[in-house]
Parts: sequence; structure tokens; C-alpha cells
Amino acid sequence: MAEPTPAAPPPFVEQYGGLVKDAFREYAARVQSDGADVAERAHSDAARGKPDLVLALLCVADLPEGDKRELLAQAFERRAEVAEATAANLSNEHNRPFPLISLEARKDRTMARQVRAGKMIRPYARAPKPITTQ
Repeated sequence: MAEPTPAAPPPFVEQYGGLVKDAFREYAARVQSDGADVAERAHSDAARGKPDLVLALLCVADLPEGDKRELLAQAFERRAEVAEATAANLSNEHNRPFPLISLEARKDRTMARQVRAGKMIRPYARAPKPITTQ
């Protein structure tokens, strides 16, 4: 019996486009209107660890689907690297651990794996829960 082939992931924009916030859509539109190379800017933002900006740019970029997924995954991994370096620096400076920063780095690495696998990612910038008083 043959192994079932995994279903192809949905188109990038269809899958992840709903996660782009309006401010980042405006950023992508501004980059386009300025005549800048959207793909080049996405690579630059990925190198800085800015997955939210990269996602907005990739939704309007003319790149192959696989390249878009890989670039977004690289942005998440870079943000994880920056977060881990920040946590290490703060730990050395204040003589105590910063586990929540490390936790966010682990989440970013998980999202990079999910993007590469063509899976949906969680909204990575959630609004805080409202405080209720009784």
C-alpha cells in the first residue's frame, strides 16, 4: 500500500494574509509606492528579525510560494536569535534569568518549523486580555 502524499499547503497569502495587521499592510503599500524592491526589503527585514514586516511584504511580493515560506521562517529564527542574545545579556547584567524571553524565542522557532511545514501559525501579536473586576 502506497504512502499517502501530504496535501499541498494553501497559497501563502490565503494562509497567512489574515494575520497581517493594518499598520503592516500600510508599511508594505508604502514600500511598493516608493518603488523599492519588495523582495529585497523582505530579505532585509528578515535579517533584522522582523517577521511581522516580512509577512506583510511577502503578501504583496512576487516570489515563489516556497521562497516566501522560507523567508518568513528565517525571520522567525532571526527574531529568536535576537531574543536569546537579549536574554543572555540581561541575565549577565542583572544576575538573574529571564525565562519569558527564552520562552518567546522557543515559540518563534516553533513557528519557523510550522511555516516550513506549510502549517498555520498562531497569531503572534495578541492583544492583552482585559482585566475584569468583580
